Amino acid sequence: QVQLVESGGGLVQTGGSLRLSCAPSGSILSINTMGWSRRSPGKSRELVALIRSDGSTDYADSVKGRFTISRDNAKKMATLQMNSLKPEDTAVYYCHVDRFLFNDESLGVREAVDYWGQGTQVTVSS
Repeated sequence: QVQLVESGGGLVQTGGSLRLSCAPSGSILSINTMGWSRRSPGKSRELVALIRSDGSTDYADSVKGRFTISRDNAKKMATLQMNSLKPEDTAVYYCHVDRFLFNDESLGVREAVDYWGQGTQVTVSS
C-alpha cells in the first residue's frame, strides 16, 4: 500500500529552523502538486505551502519569507524548510499530494488522488 512518508519536525526555540520532508513510498511514476498544511489545537486546518509539477509555489501569508518549499522530482520528494520559527507555527504538519501515479505489482499503473500523510508535530517554544 502506498503511503506518504514524512520526516522531520520536533521541538525548537523561537527563531530556530526545522526541515520537513515527504515522499510517497512504493514505485512512484509521477506526482502532481505536493504541499504542506497544518492544524493547531482549536484552529482550522491551514494550507502552508504547495509546489506544482512545474515548480511554481504558493505560500500562506503567515509564512511568506520564512518557509520555503522545494521538490526533488528524481526522488519524488518535497521538502519544507522552516526558518525564523514562531510559537504560532506550533502545529501538526501534514504532507499531501493531489494526484500521483504508481506501479502496483498486481494491478499495474494506478492513480491515487488526495493523499495525506500521518502528520508530524512541530513545536516552537517561546
